[in-house]
Amino acid sequence: MDSSNSNKQNNNQSLNEDPAGVDNEFYPGFKDVDAFVKYGLGTVVAATKASASLPQVGDEYDLYRSFPGFQEFCETQGDGLLHCMSQIMHHHGCRAHMRDRNKLTGLEERFDLVVDANDVILEKVGILLDDAAGVNRSQQPVMPAGFQPPKIVVSSWNRKGGDSGSGRSSETFRLLQAKNVTRPQLKFREKVDNSNTPFTPKIIVKPNARKPLPSCKSQRPEDLDVPAALADFIHQQRTQEHVEDMFAHPYQYELDHLALPENLLSKPEPQMYKPLAETKCSFIDNLEDLVAVNEKLTKTSEFAVDLEHHSYRSFLGITCLMQISTRDEDFIIDTLELRSELYILNEAFTDPAIVKVFHGADSDIEWLQKDLGLYIVNMFDTHQASRTLNLGRHSLDHLLKLFCNVDSDKRYQLADWRIRPLPDEMFQYARADTHYLLYVYDRLRVDLWEVGNGQPALLQMVWHKSKDISLKKYMKPLFTDDSYMDLLRKQKKAFNTQQLTAFRLLYGWRDKLARQEDESTGYVLPNHMMIKISDILPKEPQGIIACCNPVPPLVRQQINELHILVQQAREMPLLKVRHAWGAIHWFFLQPEIPLFGPHDTSRVSESDIPSCTPNGKIYLKSIVNINHVDTVKDPGHLTVAQQKACRVVESFQNPFRMYLPSNDIHISKNAKFDPSTKIYELPGITSECCDCAPASFSE
Repeated sequence: MDSSNSNKQNNNQSLNEDPAGVDNEFYPGFKDVDAFVKYGLGTVVAATKASASLPQVGDEYDLYRSFPGFQEFCETQGDGLLHCMSQIMHHHGCRAHMRDRNKLTGLEERFDLVVDANDVILEKVGILLDDAAGVNRSQQPVMPAGFQPPKIVVSSWNRKGGDSGSGRSSETFRLLQAKNVTRPQLKFREKVDNSNTPFTPKIIVKPNARKPLPSCKSQRPEDLDVPAALADFIHQQRTQEHVEDMFAHPYQYELDHLALPENLLSKPEPQMYKPLAETKCSFIDNLEDLVAVNEKLTKTSEFAVDLEHHSYRSFLGITCLMQISTRDEDFIIDTLELRSELYILNEAFTDPAIVKVFHGADSDIEWLQKDLGLYIVNMFDTHQASRTLNLGRHSLDHLLKLFCNVDSDKRYQLADWRIRPLPDEMFQYARADTHYLLYVYDRLRVDLWEVGNGQPALLQMVWHKSKDISLKKYMKPLFTDDSYMDLLRKQKKAFNTQQLTAFRLLYGWRDKLARQEDESTGYVLPNHMMIKISDILPKEPQGIIACCNPVPPLVRQQINELHILVQQAREMPLLKVRHAWGAIHWFFLQPEIPLFGPHDTSRVSESDIPSCTPNGKIYLKSIVNINHVDTVKDPGHLTVAQQKACRVVESFQNPFRMYLPSNDIHISKNAKFDPSTKIYELPGITSECCDCAPASFSE
């Protein structure tokens, strides 16, 4: 406190020495904000040091508390602090009755008052800081035409900085939440196919073909003038006759026989890009303009392409925007509006005489096939060129900075590109992705030629890698009974059988609902929430809600169904297996399996009992997956690798096996009265399993 008083005295002395500055004081006794903050900081530091010298809670404090003088001092100072806190809380409009509290519950009530007051004060501080930083919360949001939602999103990436060239001050614009954007899937002419069936190419017309399109793709059953039932029958017949042709890459033959001209394997002369202000840019959202764009592209020798995709509010994802740039003009194509007509661009996209320049086309190739039925022939991927040159960083913004000295703005990389009308800031961001790409393409070819000592080897390598990417086929995610295991392996979680059952059931529920509602699995139930629910296994629906923060909308709607699934998992009996190396895994015996008891074969036919090997052993099919048991065939029919594996398995022996009872299966006594407590423990099991008598483990 002495140091704080001295700070204030020094401050007052400085003010007395400069009477001219009294009129311009920020606050009585303080010249400006910095002086006030400096004084406040010094006071807080002095108070913190003083509090550190107080007796610690425990025996030391109790000893001091026994002296009446210390007790009176503490009460006096405590009342002063409570009075000061009450004044601060009253000033901010909070409940401030800190002293008039019940002796029994007074401490908890005071603590609640302090927490509430802190929330209010910090909220006001946040608002003031936003105002000081230029964030105006009353600004109108950017909205789709004819739609005015009450809520808007405020986030860091949608902040627009000042433009030093035009002298404009910094401003902020808003983007809508995904839930406030009209779902474009509702307006698609062809409904999105989220069925659990393999993806078949959408192409029905094949321009620039050197090998004709298979007959099964030339005409769809729904295009025939026949009843729906007959169309389904025709489709089934075609599927049976041309299975391989249906799923093959339509331009496999053209890409395999692609011959590059000499000018693409030689050193080029870079052609400088035009400034953005001098380049025409058109937004294409109707068929007439799209046909005009296609005619212009077919007359060029190269053009750059990029896509903007949205995957959070769709199961398979949606291609929302396509950017195309030639040497003289930029095009922004609304792929949501022209989704069913964009196949006409195949005339230019599959022309082997025209180079299509992409950056990181691995995903773009699949999106073009999935949503638009477009394919690429003769592509150059600048990302693969950057990797071949070992540039260190291979992102597009790095290449733009390196070759064009342009600082790209990635604030809208994760924006919701479904928004219509498209804000000007997002429009300019999308345009910049392809505007400079043709010049980058020229510069990369020059570097590849020079690094290759004037030989086309590196250029050929990049063209070959780009062709391999063009040959990629989109594969629809398919749900199988073991799909959940892929995610479980990535998470590296050790679940018992009840937890594993819950995870499997939740995974299947999420996949089914996501396909029905056309939502991403991350929107329905994120992975970390699903794992938490499976790990905790809440007994009540409120427990499931508590595992999700924030609670996904579909989880709240389907909470009763989720609760039933978790209860089914909790009812699974456990089987604890101890391995020879000390690891413990849990597996379950399904009640519908006839061989439920270890030695009860009264209801099982002889054909269902696993046969034994000549030495009377049943070997596990997999050491890790112990719930799969398979008998070993005659060693003469095994390969060399399988024989070695059998010898390795046989080498694992339990050193305590001689001390185990003849019956290795132990069933808890409570299991006879409470089936939910059944725990089957095999304390001596190793990778060499028991004799023929124990039951086989099955999933």
